[in-house]
Amino acid sequence: MSKMQVCFIGHRTIEKNEKLISLLKETVVMLIGKGVIKFLFGSMSKFDDLALQVVTDIKKEYPNIQRIYVRSANMFITKEYEEYLLKYYDQTYFLVKIEKAGKFSYVERNFEMIDKSTYCVFYYNEEYVPKIKKRSKDKIELNLRRNSGTKIAYQYAVKKKEEIINLYK
Repeated sequence: MSKMQVCFIGHRTIEKNEKLISLLKETVVMLIGKGVIKFLFGSMSKFDDLALQVVTDIKKEYPNIQRIYVRSANMFITKEYEEYLLKYYDQTYFLVKIEKAGKFSYVERNFEMIDKSTYCVFYYNEEYVPKIKKRSKDKIELNLRRNSGTKIAYQYAVKKKEEIINLYK
């Protein structure tokens, strides 16, 4: 496992603007300059989408970098789905250890991406509170929804003393 990896984690909704795109590009190029070649992505957020778009654009200039999609669902995928994913990513994998995590598998996936990364690039707004779609009796789910998966991942990265770059600020 190469530790010179970066993971991207951010809120489902973001303020996409030229300043953020420019800052993300500068950050990715700076990290490549530090020796990073692997970029880990989750899914389900606008920040993930934007980061993938930026890294894909930069890959034209730095063809050796790798875009890796870490799935939090679908342990087994069809050949067709894999081919679809590989149009956007250079590699994809699923973490067997999160197989039984259920609807919170993305939290475990984020922890794993943080553990495998030298740098964590976040789009984390501490004021952000996700909307709760329906009432839940599951206290863990309510806590997750109140705190957001990004907040949980950010706190985990801080606790692990990872090098964090927060592009929200």
